[in-house]
Amino acid sequence: MSLFVPGLSTLDATVIEGVGSLAAMLTTGSFIPQAWLTFRTKDVSGISLGMYSAFTTGVALWLLYGMAMGSWPITVANAITLSLAMAILLMKLVYGKQ
Repeated sequence: MSLFVPGLSTLDATVIEGVGSLAAMLTTGSFIPQAWLTFRTKDVSGISLGMYSAFTTGVALWLLYGMAMGSWPITVANAITLSLAMAILLMKLVYGKQ
């Protein structure tokens, strides 16, 4: 598999997998502090139920895509993010009514 990047000819599969791994670590890692704050404070007032429902569904679809493509960076990152997103969505449903 090759990837066209302006200024570069092609990137080999190892580089592409590395880019995917780094992207997965950064996006999933950046989500963790917000999730931790929400778990700790149980403050869900700033979370939109519609947006978070759509986000969680999107992450679940990315997880399925990663599994279908056999891409471990996409699969692992989205499995972790889906777990956190589902927990926050559940907290929104429980604590948002209070």
